[in-house]
Amino acid sequence: MEMRQLRYFAAVAQTGHMTRAAELLGIQQPPLSQQIHTLERELGMSLFRRHPRGMALTDAGRQFQVEATRLLQGMEAMSQRMARVAQGQEGSLAIGFTSSAAAHRFMPEVLRAFRRLHPKVELQLREENAAELTEALSAGRLHCALLRVPVARPEGLHFETLLREPVMAAMPSDHAFAAAARRVGVTARPLTLAQLCSEGLILVRRPGAPGLYAELLALCHSKGLRPRIVAEVDRMMTNLNLVAAGAGLSVVPASMTGAHPHAIAYRRLAGSGPLDAPLTLVSRSDEDNLPAQRFAALARELASKQGKA
Repeated sequence: MEMRQLRYFAAVAQTGHMTRAAELLGIQQPPLSQQIHTLERELGMSLFRRHPRGMALTDAGRQFQVEATRLLQGMEAMSQRMARVAQGQEGSLAIGFTSSAAAHRFMPEVLRAFRRLHPKVELQLREENAAELTEALSAGRLHCALLRVPVARPEGLHFETLLREPVMAAMPSDHAFAAAARRVGVTARPLTLAQLCSEGLILVRRPGAPGLYAELLALCHSKGLRPRIVAEVDRMMTNLNLVAAGAGLSVVPASMTGAHPHAIAYRRLAGSGPLDAPLTLVSRSDEDNLPAQRFAALARELASKQGKA
């Protein structure tokens, strides 16, 4: 049984006449009549009663009409959905992000804009560290990701910096450095690298997201400083949770300075120019998922506008 035969049957059932059905379908009457006879032979039952004025459905024909209509409507719905998928208006999009990328105001803005423009695309959101996101992209489990400093650049992945922002030193609000900042003002005297290294540091574990913290350590070593690391964690928000608990100091992108405002004080870090925190879009070079392509294009557009603001 072919879908064509179902369409032929539906036309005859609708018009109740072989000639009018042929005109509706845009074919000749003899081939249509032959296809209806073939369908009846395949089913082993009569679908129509023939009479001088046309054709009427048999009881079996009426039951078959219900099933045929369901199949034809399903086929039409599938065809329309595939057309929307082909246009990138429907489908699914798996996006990964790090906690520090999610803290930037850009991420909720781009997600809201994408949902508004493509409401029928199903978004699958996943938070991991930079190393896990890169691996998931390479394995095809994600379409794109937003992270900070890439930890690796495997073949087949495309990395592009959307935005950059300065870094800030984070410390418990009752720390002596925080009290000094309140006395002299944050803008008057940024925290120095030497001051930072004189305290215990909490860093994101290097296998998970080494970029920013590897650069911090390299900068300190280049100045003859030896940081004292008291804890290494998987994610930057865990990092800030420990700072809030008084376990040590850390360095974070400026967009994260809203975390734990009553427990953490943030100060500018002198000589931190090389440590600016990028926001990086990672995607597959051969990506054929249209929603992913449209998300990347939208991210570039919005980032360009923010960069000029």
